[in-house]
Amino acid sequence: MGKTKNLIFASTGPKPDLVLRDAVSNDIEIVANGDSCLIYDQPLPDGGLKFSHLASWWATQPSCPPDLDRPGIARDLYQRLAASLGSVPEGLLFRTYYARFKDNPEVIALLPQVYLHYDPLDQRTRRASENGAPLARQRMDFLMLFSDRKRVVIEVDGKQHYAVGDIASPQLYSEMVAEDRRLKLAGYQVFRFGGHELGQPAAVEMLNEFFDELHSRMS
Repeated sequence: MGKTKNLIFASTGPKPDLVLRDAVSNDIEIVANGDSCLIYDQPLPDGGLKFSHLASWWATQPSCPPDLDRPGIARDLYQRLAASLGSVPEGLLFRTYYARFKDNPEVIALLPQVYLHYDPLDQRTRRASENGAPLARQRMDFLMLFSDRKRVVIEVDGKQHYAVGDIASPQLYSEMVAEDRRLKLAGYQVFRFGGHELGQPAAVEMLNEFFDELHSRMS
């Protein structure tokens, strides 16, 4: 598992257009659509990427309003991250996590919509090309970095992950579990929640128990 170098996350618009500025050093540059995502390019701190680290970085970014106090910076960052969420179940998971640890700025940051792979072509164009299907799961729903060797992926699965319309798709399911295997072999821990599961009355309690246990095992 390599060291964390670039985090491209919280996308609210079109996929960013990337170029390799220095292929030897693996330095990337966003040449278009950079305003629709966030790029954290700092070394991963000892003890993982905490929300306090992310807030300190956010305070240096042009998108952060000037003259905010530290609580104001944290609130503004939270709102910017929340703006990238694509579904009601994702929003529930995100809000539950930060509500659970609202009094602890040293909690590991829950990063939404994180680019894992990058393909310059859209999926339709790639599938029509000679090389076939695109890289699976270009974005992760959520990522938590407890350290360079403790990386947690959280996925929220709607029906589109395993069905076409109302018909179950063995192909979609196979693609999903194959990508999970690849991620796990690369050193990521992968946890999945069903959209239906997160719509139940006890969802918040269930999530709180999960997050408590996750932090206990990762510490």
